Amino acid sequence: MLDRTDAAIVAELQKNARLSNKELAARVGIAPSTCLERVRRLDDRGAFIGYHADVDPAALGVRVQALVSVRVGQHARTEIERFRAHILSLAEVSALYHVAGANDFLVHVGVRDTNHLRDLLMESFTGRAEVEHIETSLIFEYTRKPLHPLASASERG
Repeated sequence: MLDRTDAAIVAELQKNARLSNKELAARVGIAPSTCLERVRRLDDRGAFIGYHADVDPAALGVRVQALVSVRVGQHARTEIERFRAHILSLAEVSALYHVAGANDFLVHVGVRDTNHLRDLLMESFTGRAEVEHIETSLIFEYTRKPLHPLASASERG
């Protein structure tokens, strides 16, 4: 669990990972040396898995996004890993979720247009031996919200 200061550091870095240590310290209300040590400790504990830039999909030629629900026929580890490796090799895939429920995977894809989406689904999804069923949902709007640390029982009151 994170204390309030560490949680504030994480929240600020999720908003803008390019903040200087001095700016971050000021926003969180601690000394820069303390801030630097806390960020290093959070990084050492694996709290950060990377730093990235949010990019406008349209700037990359992505005009259509969709979520593809996939059900595989067999749940053998080798089948799952083969499918997973294949999907992650596709340039159009931006996220892969292995989920519980009626389907086994949710795949977030970005393509040029609906013809590109159809071709991708036919060639890279339904053409796969391990795929039993797919269902596609077009994304009209996508908003990403940063994760926030969960409060401990003592902090909730």
